Amino acid sequence: MYVNTRCSTECQHFCFAGVCCDEMDQSPSQVKRPGDKFKLSCKISGFDMTNYYMHWIRQKPGKALEWIGVINSGSTDAPVYSDSLKGQFTLTEDVSTSTQFLEAKSLSSEDSAVYYCARETH
Repeated sequence: MYVNTRCSTECQHFCFAGVCCDEMDQSPSQVKRPGDKFKLSCKISGFDMTNYYMHWIRQKPGKALEWIGVINSGSTDAPVYSDSLKGQFTLTEDVSTSTQFLEAKSLSSEDSAVYYCARETH
């Protein structure tokens, strides 16, 4: 299974502004097996993430972008997840280091995708 993260502005096609490479540093590409867990990171710079909703999106090979969930950065609000993916992923953050995290506890072959971190524009 190939779990990949990369910096891209493709998220614009999903009604979000892509977070450019000089504004974030995502985890490197990872290869995982079914049943493995992973934790992806997205380190923010160039803007204060606590002023934005931070989204995670994925794209499976040959498929459309799929929204995973959103976190209201810096607030006590619980993250909101896609109904179809609820329970599969956990969104967290470390405001002190300006980093967003996406965690999966048990991957399946269906989770092979490119994963994106993006901020919502106002």
